[in-house]
Parts: sequence; C-alpha cells; structure tokens
Amino acid sequence: MKLNSTDGSGNGAVIARNLTLELVRVTESAAIAAAGWRGKGDEKAADAAAVEAMRAELQKIAIAGRIVIGEGERDEAPMLFIGEEVGGGEGPGVDIAVDPLEGTTLCAKNQPDSICVLAMAERGGLLNAPDVYMHKIAIGAGYPAGTVDLDKSPAENVRALASAKGVPVSEITACVLDRPRHAALIEELRSTGVAVKLISDGDIAGVIHATNTEDTGIDIYLGSGGAPEGVLAAAALRCIGGQMQGRLILDTAEKRERALRMGITDPNRKYGVTDLASGDVLFAATGVTDGSLLEGVKFRKDEVVTSTIVMRSWSQTVRWIKAQHAR
Repeated sequence: MKLNSTDGSGNGAVIARNLTLELVRVTESAAIAAAGWRGKGDEKAADAAAVEAMRAELQKIAIAGRIVIGEGERDEAPMLFIGEEVGGGEGPGVDIAVDPLEGTTLCAKNQPDSICVLAMAERGGLLNAPDVYMHKIAIGAGYPAGTVDLDKSPAENVRALASAKGVPVSEITACVLDRPRHAALIEELRSTGVAVKLISDGDIAGVIHATNTEDTGIDIYLGSGGAPEGVLAAAALRCIGGQMQGRLILDTAEKRERALRMGITDPNRKYGVTDLASGDVLFAATGVTDGSLLEGVKFRKDEVVTSTIVMRSWSQTVRWIKAQHAR
C-alpha cells in the first residue's frame, strides 16, 4: 500500500483509507435487501428495498456526503436524490454517486449481473450528470492514448483496437446493450467480422468487463446507456485503468436546459475518464444475482454470503471481499 503518493490526476489521497470498508457495508446492505426480491417480478419493490438499505447505511458513516448521482431530482425521489446530504455530517466532504440496484429488471427476473454500486470522491470529483443517455466507448489499459475515439466510426475503432492489440479484427469481441437503438451499430460491428456480446442490462458491469479482457473475453464496450451509469463506470476505470469516453445525448431543449441547471455548458463536450471522475476515488459493487463480475447474495440457514469488489484510485488497489453475515 502506498503511504505517500498521488493518484492519476496528480492529487494526493484525500479520502481516509478506512472508508473503503464502510463503502462495502453500504453496498452489501443494499444487495441483501434487493436479493429478497429476486425473481419476484417487482422491479420497483426491489429498487426501493435497495435504496432504503443503502441510505440507512450511508447515514452511519462519518462523512459530510452529497449525492451527485442518485435516484433523480428532489421532486422525483424520496431519498438518495441529487443534492441530498448524507452521512453523519462530520469527516471529509465527499461527493457520492449511487446506483442502488443496477439491473432492476435483471433482479426481478433473477437473471445475471444485477449489482449494487456506489462511488465516492472528493468534492467536485464526480460529474453531476443529468439522467439522460450518453454515448460511451471503453477499452482496457495498456493501449496507446487515443486508440479509440467517439468521433470515429465503430468500424474504425475496432480496427484500430485490433491493430493495437496485434490481432485480426475477427478476434475482437465487442459488448453492446441489446436495444433497438443499437441495431445499426451491431450490424456495422458484425460487418467487420467482430464478435458481438449482447447484454440485456447492466452497462456498468459491461464497461468493467471491457477492461478485464483476460477474464471476460470482451475487448471493447460501445453504445449508448445512462449517463449516471457512465460516471459510475468511469469511477471504476479510475481505479483499475482503461480508456473511456462519453458524450451526453442532449437532443431536446428540455434536456439541454436540465443539463445547464446542473452546470453543463457545452452540450457537445466529449468527456474522458478523468473528466467524469477525478481526484481520490473509491468504488464498490456487490452482486445481487450471480454474474460474470460478482456472485450474487446467498441465503443460507444461519448466514447470508455476499461478494463485493472495492477499488481505490489513489493506491490502485482492487479487493474482492466475500463476507458471511449472521442471520
């Protein structure tokens, strides 16, 4: 563990190391609550259970926290709304991004890769993104800067990635959300010879998979998904490395006005990883259902077992925590 160092943005560590385990407790609590609704077909109930559990655990932490990515604006969500103050009020001032239940449909149908996610950064470290779609592209670490770019076509990007990797395009696998809006993207990718892995939900996990190619077989993530999820994915990449770009889709006057109210003055800006998540960043995710990133919650006679990944940008530490909780 580095004791005197700086993170990738040149800033020293700001968030106390002991907060890492506190974050784990928050996502574990949310995952256990949501797991009680697995396979029961009620997305709203599963999400509400995760939100309530996550907020209750956040309130126990010695931080002056502010939600910048949450369940919506104040008039849309009863708790974990954008701008809500959380934590005990003492300790460091931090910004918090949450997705209490990433993959609500996956949980309701008991399908893979539903997770509970939280990121924490020093004040101003997380983009206060409106709840709109975002164009995204992401690859793992170890490639030259600029290997992929949102301003290039999908075909150009996968060819550039294949060249940088030293393999034919046919050996590249792209991860894309299975949505009607991606039909042309999928067709273009397949026309190059690329293999396409379609996921039904959960693009935070999808981006992370693209940076962990050796384990997942996925080389690149492309397509549009939620902007809040883009910020959370960028927080993870700050900790594990990789390249990512995002651009908000502000295709109506109402969306542009909402973005402006949140401090976004350039509707066409292309964001890099450090634009989305900067400074000292912590990221935690706990599995709700079994998936390729994390195991889901296991309910046993006398205990509950959870599986969590927790990361920190300053130390570039990644921990996998399997915990047993007494029932």
